[in-house]
Amino acid sequence: MKKIGISYTETNFRNYWNWFTPEELGEDIELLELSFQQNNSSDFQYCDGFVLTGGIDVLPELYGGAKDYPYRPEIFLPERDEFEKEMYIYAQTHNMPVLGICRGMQYINILEGGTVFEDNGEQLNLVHKKGTEDKVHGLSLVPGSLLHLTTGIENGTVNSAHHQRVHPDHLGANLMISAYSEGEQPIIEALEFEDKSNKAFMLAVQWHPERMQEKESNPLSQKIKERFIKAIKESKK
Repeated sequence: MKKIGISYTETNFRNYWNWFTPEELGEDIELLELSFQQNNSSDFQYCDGFVLTGGIDVLPELYGGAKDYPYRPEIFLPERDEFEKEMYIYAQTHNMPVLGICRGMQYINILEGGTVFEDNGEQLNLVHKKGTEDKVHGLSLVPGSLLHLTTGIENGTVNSAHHQRVHPDHLGANLMISAYSEGEQPIIEALEFEDKSNKAFMLAVQWHPERMQEKESNPLSQKIKERFIKAIKESKK
């Protein structure tokens, strides 16, 4: 039985869990909750791939960020940061598939030596930061990227609920940009490995495919999930 390890988040964790339907998982794959609260890093060994979820900002000290900035959370979760760092390192050491979502994408960039902007600024926050509901905006995919080949589209629509973003001048090692937001101030919306030789599947997206509207018919949710599940089934630990 294959297992997908999903990192616990204090924000809408069940959305990630329920995104993977019983029909898609079948009898071959099951889900496993991985949590700093349970301190169950020993369960990494049972997993065949990982989902790094969204949630609270990464501790700014981890990327040389400012201690104070707009929309800074009242508290950080350094225990979660450390737990997910171990998870990502385990995945890369054992050549296992990874899907990063929102904070997950930002943290992958940080873990690979890159940085993020502590806050997008008010103008970008009008486009990207969640209000009572997720924002929605257009997306342009980089032709020939894994994301483009996975989804089969060059343009699409995604949801948005973040106030931080990956710094384009400080990408992590061996990372390439595979999508940008559309509009006057495009930002990085997806990352993947540039040199994919000897690397397992890895896609990291800034949007929330697990809760976007019409996610079953939007390739920027459904096709990504299908490709990730395929990578899990093909995973050889």
